[in-house]
Amino acid sequence: MTFTTHFSHCSTSCKDNSKLFSSSSRSSPAIHHRFSGSRRLCRFRINSANGNPLEALPLLPISESAADYDYDDNVETGDSHSTLSITVVGASGDLAKKKIFPALFALYYEDWLPQNFRVFGYARTKMTDEELRNMISRTLTCRVDKREDCEQKMNHFLGRCFYQAGQYSSEEHFAELDTKLKEKEGGKSSNRLFYLSIPPNIFVDVVRCASLRASSATGWTRVIVEKPFGRDSESSAELTKCLKQYLTEEQIFRIDHYLGKELVENLSVLRFSNRVFEPLWSRDYIRNVQLIFSEDFGTEGRGGYFDNYGIIRDIMQNHLLQILTLFAMETPVSLDAEDIRNEKVKVLRSMKTLQLEDVTLGQYKGFSKGGKLYPGYTDDPTVPKDSITPTFAAAALFINNARWDGVPFLMKAGKALHTKRAEIRVQFRHVPGNLYKRNFGTDLDKATNELVLRVQPDEAIYLKINNKVPGLGMRLDRSDLNLLYKARYPREIPDAYERLLLDAIEGERRLFIRSDELDAAWALFSPMLKELEEKRIVPELYPYGSRGPVGAHYLAAKHDVRWGDLSGDDS
Repeated sequence: MTFTTHFSHCSTSCKDNSKLFSSSSRSSPAIHHRFSGSRRLCRFRINSANGNPLEALPLLPISESAADYDYDDNVETGDSHSTLSITVVGASGDLAKKKIFPALFALYYEDWLPQNFRVFGYARTKMTDEELRNMISRTLTCRVDKREDCEQKMNHFLGRCFYQAGQYSSEEHFAELDTKLKEKEGGKSSNRLFYLSIPPNIFVDVVRCASLRASSATGWTRVIVEKPFGRDSESSAELTKCLKQYLTEEQIFRIDHYLGKELVENLSVLRFSNRVFEPLWSRDYIRNVQLIFSEDFGTEGRGGYFDNYGIIRDIMQNHLLQILTLFAMETPVSLDAEDIRNEKVKVLRSMKTLQLEDVTLGQYKGFSKGGKLYPGYTDDPTVPKDSITPTFAAAALFINNARWDGVPFLMKAGKALHTKRAEIRVQFRHVPGNLYKRNFGTDLDKATNELVLRVQPDEAIYLKINNKVPGLGMRLDRSDLNLLYKARYPREIPDAYERLLLDAIEGERRLFIRSDELDAAWALFSPMLKELEEKRIVPELYPYGSRGPVGAHYLAAKHDVRWGDLSGDDS
């Protein structure tokens, strides 16, 4: 089986095309101090919600709601000097409808957006402004702490949404978009953000057309690019080369939404602002680190897309590897984006290239339980019957530096497993000469201290410690020191897309991926992926809803590790 990824042809004659986008692409002081008229208190206090419907309002007729709140006629502006135009390219797709538009409304609902902003949808689908608003309104939701003005704010937001139909490779259609943007911007200085919610094979076409016909001439222009960023080192480098013919590196925001998750954001805070953790954060005290991602459902209609990438490219090479770099990096000079990303790149360059013998693969098969039949991966009509694409993978990675030498970093990711979770598990070394060793018997793993950061669901941080059970005897028990977010922080946790969209608007790049970081990440995985496909390694089958293939346990045992999520004492 062979895979191909095609990007639009990029000519070397376009070397100076990056100048086509406004030279004002870097954030101005005004951007860093936020927008006039916006409520900006503390940058790290985002009170917002996720994009999934929780208390969706009934859809009102357009004539009675959004249409009566046209931005130009009903909204009093604060800053008359600049505007923000956000264009969602691929506006009719699922990602835009389920995540991007709800995230933008969430930011508006909590007054994190500037007063002079508008949202534009661009896609091939023929649609009017009113039809776009109707489509968006079905997925918008107010907060759990819903205020009385929720319905009014929703209508105000919809009144700022507009639509332009066009082909992704048509400069003429992007020129029409530019005309519409300028019409709504009213001659003010304009900042423009493009979100590419489209397949990667048309990234370059869209960037080319936007750069030539729809970039801002008076402010900054930025582009958010969704993964996948290629499927190996060569295709990723080609994509970066093509994008940089029209954009500078500072204008490209490669989004990995997992970096916007609350617990991932809190990882560096936990480590660098708590004196108790930093001395323990090394090979001297940490026995292994586990990064675990599991879903309790299969491909469910995404099989055609997934089969071309597989679980390693879809989850491991980006989401889990990004978390690993944040976990393992040295203390950065500052919280500046470049300082943080420099340290992440150092980690990647210190890592040993992943070997096939340190990887185990799996693919889920059909399973019947309680009279219900759960289909296998190849039962998906969009997946070839002879597909050997892995839906599960476990891998052991190593960092060859003074802090982490010899510590296995185990990754595990899979679909159609027994539970849905994403977490970081840090297992500490056994206590040397433990006085209470006899109370644990021969299984010292039961005495292992473990720090767990549960990214989703039910965000939490807890530390497993050994404790005496009250009573006259000497009986020990593993107990949790637990910070459960929903108990400690009753307000809804923001969706990752809200934080990342806000960062892109601000010009804050610390949670976005730099090109050299991307190159280093692919360099770790590409040789193994190439060997995997050349040898046509057949994955081990595992039942839908199980804990995954047995091979994952053998891989862990090879490195003297026991998977922490299979201990049975986690809630």
